[in-house]
Order: sequence, then structure tokens, then C-alpha cells
Amino acid sequence: MIHKFGYTINELAKIGPVKRSKLYEAIRAGELIARKHGRSTLILKADYEKFLERLPKLGK
Repeated sequence: MIHKFGYTINELAKIGPVKRSKLYEAIRAGELIARKHGRSTLILKADYEKFLERLPKLGK
């Protein structure tokens, strides 16, 4: 079985709670680390998880 270590922006937008435009905003703001491979923008799974952990918590 092959485990994915990284995703494209489109893959994350389809499977995750954050939309494509918000992912690009987070990258531009330096809140999410992205890498380039040819024309593809890639985000490592670990970097995406860190980004999600830093989002504001709801409630008390």
C-alpha cells in the first residue's frame, strides 16, 4: 500500500474542509508551506496538518 505524503491544491480542496481559494490565500500569507514540482503546487501532509492545527478554536 502506498501512502501519500503530499497533495495538490485541487486534491486538498476536494477532500478537506478548506476551499481552493483559501488555500492559496494561506500560502500567500505564509500560513501554509507549499512547494512547486513543475507546474504543480504541492503541500506536504504534515504541513497541511500543522496549518489546520493553527486555525482558531471555537468555544471556550
